[in-house]
Amino acid sequence: MRAEELCLSCGACCANFRVSFHWSEVDPEQGGAVPPALTVPVDPYRVAMRGTEARPVRCVALQGEVGNCVACSIYAQRPSPCRDFAVSWANGVRDERCDQARAAWGLPPLTVEDVWGPLTGFAEIPAPQPLSMPDPESTGALLLPVDGVRDPDEHTDPPGHLPTLPAAA
Repeated sequence: MRAEELCLSCGACCANFRVSFHWSEVDPEQGGAVPPALTVPVDPYRVAMRGTEARPVRCVALQGEVGNCVACSIYAQRPSPCRDFAVSWANGVRDERCDQARAAWGLPPLTVEDVWGPLTGFAEIPAPQPLSMPDPESTGALLLPVDGVRDPDEHTDPPGHLPTLPAAA
């Protein structure tokens, strides 16, 4: 299901969070489009969508049944917090606010597959296999003790001494 379709079957964000924003978004002279009658003042600089200013929260513009089928009566004129709110995974990342709102209404969090459909086209990654190591003596590799402790009976050359190499056959 696409993100927009998931949004229209949910509406939990509209019935869980206060939607407050700058007053200029309701002032047509300032370029605002949110209907002023649907807002209440919060402070000298902000207003909130009516219905979201106190509990229980339900935006006055929300129509329908949360978790089933919803719509926003002012979708084209919705305020910036609503425009900025993302469906979880719609932008490729989980959105904790979306998950929180859904949980408040008893809805499960969305998954990547809910938003984008089944993820196909990815090759199965095989399980790691143990490395097969050649015999160190046959490769001339230097063996160092794993635990950092040397065997005192083991013959070692003094520092700065070049080891004696066997003659080539």
